[in-house]
Amino acid sequence: MPSGVCGCCGPLRPRYKRLVDNIFPEDPKDGLVKSDMEKLTFYAVSAPEKLDRIGAYLAERLSRDVVRHRYGYVVIAMEALDQLLMACHSQSIKPFVESFLHMVAKLLESREPDLQVLGTNSFVKFANIEEDTPSYHRRYDFFVSQFSAMCHSTHDDPETRTRIRVAGIKGLQGVVRKTVNDELQAIIWEPQHMDKLIPSMLFNMQDAEDLDRAGRPVTPSGSAQDSEEENPSALAESCFRELLGRAAYGNMKNAVRPILVHLDNHRLWDPNEFAVSCFRIIMYSIQAQHSHHVIQQVLGHLDTHNKNTPRVRAGIVQVLLETVAIAAKGSVGPTVLEVFNTLLKHLRMSVDFELGESSRRNSSTSVSSGGRPKESEERIVQNAIIQTIGFFGGNLPDYQRAEVMMFIMGKVPVYGTPCHTLDTVKIGHQGTKRIQTMLLSSLIMVTSGFKSKTMAAALPQPFLDPLFSISLMEDSELRQLVLEILLNIIDRHDNRAKLRGIRVIPNVAALKIKREKISKQDVSFMKKHGQQLYRHIYLGSKEEDNNQKNFELLFTTLAVLTIELANEEVVIDLIRLAIALQDMALANEENMPMSIRCGIMALVAAYLNFLSQMVANPPLCQHVSKVIDLRNMDAPYLLPEHVFREKCPYPEDLDKEDSMLYFQTADMAECLAGPGYNAERLSLPYIPQVTDEDRLTRRKSFVDTISLQVDILSNSLPDKSELAEEITFETLKKAIDTTGLEEQEKEKRRQVMERFQKAPFEEIAAHCESKANMLHDRLAQIFELTIRPPPSPSGVVSLTTGHSQGQGQSVPVYEMKFPDLCVY
Repeated sequence: MPSGVCGCCGPLRPRYKRLVDNIFPEDPKDGLVKSDMEKLTFYAVSAPEKLDRIGAYLAERLSRDVVRHRYGYVVIAMEALDQLLMACHSQSIKPFVESFLHMVAKLLESREPDLQVLGTNSFVKFANIEEDTPSYHRRYDFFVSQFSAMCHSTHDDPETRTRIRVAGIKGLQGVVRKTVNDELQAIIWEPQHMDKLIPSMLFNMQDAEDLDRAGRPVTPSGSAQDSEEENPSALAESCFRELLGRAAYGNMKNAVRPILVHLDNHRLWDPNEFAVSCFRIIMYSIQAQHSHHVIQQVLGHLDTHNKNTPRVRAGIVQVLLETVAIAAKGSVGPTVLEVFNTLLKHLRMSVDFELGESSRRNSSTSVSSGGRPKESEERIVQNAIIQTIGFFGGNLPDYQRAEVMMFIMGKVPVYGTPCHTLDTVKIGHQGTKRIQTMLLSSLIMVTSGFKSKTMAAALPQPFLDPLFSISLMEDSELRQLVLEILLNIIDRHDNRAKLRGIRVIPNVAALKIKREKISKQDVSFMKKHGQQLYRHIYLGSKEEDNNQKNFELLFTTLAVLTIELANEEVVIDLIRLAIALQDMALANEENMPMSIRCGIMALVAAYLNFLSQMVANPPLCQHVSKVIDLRNMDAPYLLPEHVFREKCPYPEDLDKEDSMLYFQTADMAECLAGPGYNAERLSLPYIPQVTDEDRLTRRKSFVDTISLQVDILSNSLPDKSELAEEITFETLKKAIDTTGLEEQEKEKRRQVMERFQKAPFEEIAAHCESKANMLHDRLAQIFELTIRPPPSPSGVVSLTTGHSQGQGQSVPVYEMKFPDLCVY
């Protein structure tokens, strides 16, 4: 029996097997035999071609020991494998690695926590080894699945559960380090692997936050590193950061998508503390040039949840706010307008949801108790969107911020102008006002801190026209928002904070107003748009729903215009505007309430006091101070300190005869006579420019345009009693008497020549345009009166029967019978 003898004799076995057997002691408690291990290592280094056989034999012994539960020898085998792995770095190590990974897989498959931890530690050591040549056929699918399962361990013993989870996270970290930089292992970024890696890390990070929220006791630890190694949350966060930091542009989608899915599955958008902290980690871990890709992912996720509960949508928007807040400091890529477009779309949808809930609640007979919170929840979504829009826009550079301002203004529904983004018919008047308010509020946040070198660049015509159209609506809140936007743009030296409130400032110099010499570009801007600015201030001052805040903003706007854009010509125009406001309040042709008339008077007093000190003209300051002192004694209701009190006594009417209480044009012209100012222009009364806005959009904010035009037309038609003039002896005498007519004609000609010689071109154009518009309106009235159904030429009127009997109907044109002489 020679074969049996050879199988039993040790000297006849291969040398590598004898060396492997010698490293195992008789008692596993004695540990690895170091002297024999050194011999095995020397043999492996000297004969690297034997490494694959050594590995296969060690794997065979380890598998046998695992099955027989001889865990002491398993530990010794893994220790020997680790030492051989660290000592050998030749190309022949590839087959040995396969045996090594096979043994690690065996340990991970066992149900013993100690063996799982042992296999994980060996794999982590292997992952830290840098190989000279890439591996073409090695795959880590099994390890990703097994380590992910360990991260979700639910072992009964808390300490054992923590050990297994920590081992699983370390194993995933080893897989990431081993594969993420290897171009041949790009398969790790595929969805089937990311769907296991990312949720495993987030699960442990989330579990720690849940424990912290529940009041977990804090245990003292020796060092920060030891604490991190024993804390699954800290270790998972470190691995999470490392994975995202290594992600390339093409892998960002596969890396971010599982995060969003995990937050959905675990309902972590409400409350969203974990979601916010998670995306903060993402934005600070990825490369800056990839930030816009994350924003796109969150925007797409918001679109998929457009019909979810308000709190979920608000949670996603708040996460988007944190994302753009970090991305705005660096590169945001091509997603600037896409962010705003998506947010404005969801803003509109939120308004629709809110109005739908309100209409259903109003139409139902019984009001449920749960209706009120739903409305407030939609407001949470809307406020979050506005905050995101404003914060993102406020962190953009000025050139991009100007584009965003134009983009948002294009979304604001304005009556009389085409609006392609919002269907104001469907959302109704209340929805339109709500959207206007929110979009203007977001514009206030975007324009906050905006500094433009020229006003023409900050306030182009396509931006000014819709903004001023909104400023003429009969809604005090909208007018306040428009003035806030104008102040943010015009105030380039932050003087607005010094002008808070409306008051008679005793010493303007003490405010330390910052100002620069007006540039040529701004002079040109005021020549082109100055009349438009004055007109809207003039018309906005006499609205009946103006309150104290409206007058405060009007005063601040006039003051900032004086600081930023006023040269000698603009100063004259502003004084003419102030005098026109005073005359309007005195004349009261529109039957304004006394509170509004006194408010306008107080506005004029406060502004002329500020202007006189800014131009540093002592005679003008003296005249203004004299009028204010008289008002303090005789008419305190004409000053801002008194008129805006809660119980201010108003007079029945303003005394027009007492001229000392009012600012006089002649006295002010005399004060400004001299070099620099064209005081003669003060004698020309200010006439606001009449445009199409007055006929279409000004007087009503939320009414149908057709009914508005009919209302204007019916109001402008003359009364028949006025057309028929009574003929008496006095009228005939006046018609015959021609004395004085020539003098009146000469006076009219002189006034016309003086106007065309002294008035600015913009005012002449406005006056001519107003005449042309009046003529156009008169012609429209005439045409409306003359275009009637033609009468029957035969004079026969057909009568209807029934309830409408007695009403005449004219014959249609195509049924008329014309005489032969009239037919060609």
